[in-house]
Amino acid sequence: MIDVQGSGSDERLRRIEAVTDAALSQLDVKDLLEELLDRVGEVLGVDTAAILLLDLHAQQLVVTATKGLGEVGARIAVGRGFAGRIAQEKQPVVLDDAADADDPALIGRGVRSLLGVPMLAGGELIGVLHVGCLRPHRFTDDDVRLLQLAADRASLASRTQASGLDRSAALALQRSLLPTHLPDAPGVDMAARYVPGHDAGVGGDWYDVFTLPSGWLGVVIGDVSGHGLRSAVVMGRLRSALRAYALVCDDPASALTLLDRKIQHFETGNLATVLYAMISPDRATIRVSLAGHLQPVLAAPGHPADTLSIPVDLPLGIGPRQPVRRCTEVAFPSDAVLICYTDGLVERRGEIIDIGIDRLREAIEPGPAEEVCARVMTMLAREQATDDIALLAIHSAGGRIQ
Repeated sequence: MIDVQGSGSDERLRRIEAVTDAALSQLDVKDLLEELLDRVGEVLGVDTAAILLLDLHAQQLVVTATKGLGEVGARIAVGRGFAGRIAQEKQPVVLDDAADADDPALIGRGVRSLLGVPMLAGGELIGVLHVGCLRPHRFTDDDVRLLQLAADRASLASRTQASGLDRSAALALQRSLLPTHLPDAPGVDMAARYVPGHDAGVGGDWYDVFTLPSGWLGVVIGDVSGHGLRSAVVMGRLRSALRAYALVCDDPASALTLLDRKIQHFETGNLATVLYAMISPDRATIRVSLAGHLQPVLAAPGHPADTLSIPVDLPLGIGPRQPVRRCTEVAFPSDAVLICYTDGLVERRGEIIDIGIDRLREAIEPGPAEEVCARVMTMLAREQATDDIALLAIHSAGGRIQ
């Protein structure tokens, strides 16, 4: 911490405030970084300043903001030149003589003295901030600490921007994977809902409906563990893989067995629960396999809504042993409605999940899928969800397809 006591304390305090001013928060990241460099240049009395952010996959530093140096977008390998040395060592570097930097680009611009510090977030390197003078200059310990304050300010802004980009990418990905419109399928009408339960607005829940070449109707609802971009990416890969397996498998259990093999080999460390059902071409029967997923609810005319008695097998990705997955066939009466959902709809903190499932059963009456979905969401999703909710209703619209 900079000592603000005694002689020069007012000046030091002014210098600190210049790089931690709350008003900087009102700027977008690009303008904030440029303004920060202007203030650092003024406070430290330097001629050059630059912020370089780390491209992790390329292991290169990318010039993101600069004052008196180079062009934005230029790249420097970690370990090369002055900035690369700071990135490699993750420590401040002071060079009274820039010739010791072994950096022809800086020396060629007339830089005589250099000071640089790493930009860190959670102990991980995200970039480098360095300044220089075109005349011999001796940087003090206070200069080092102040530049580190500026780097920390830049790190916070850059991390916030990166989180925002991840969130935007995750939202775009999930919106591209969730069906905008459910397919038109003879003999049924369908409706669905998806509600994010987290600030990120995205998670690993998904639903899918597709018609197979055989005339069977594929129905999927699943939940990948976790939230954010990573879970959305895994969800997208599982969704695509299951569609492919559905084309070569005659029953849901076989397709889920292949999907489990895929997640254990290519998505190690991820877990997912999935319901995969196939509705017959005449819409009279449903074949269902559950990989750790909640049992669906069926409501038929003249009967109370109830969960289907279908065995629940292990979730996907649970372990190296391939479990035997089971497929159960049940009747799909005319005018009945099948409800598939994820746990965010029925789980509530402080109560057992059975209570939420009972509420769901009470909310379901046979009828058009859109009406059923609307009623269920009104009765069960009135509060802000703490987990994502996916809900899919399939209504047997009456009259068998011959």
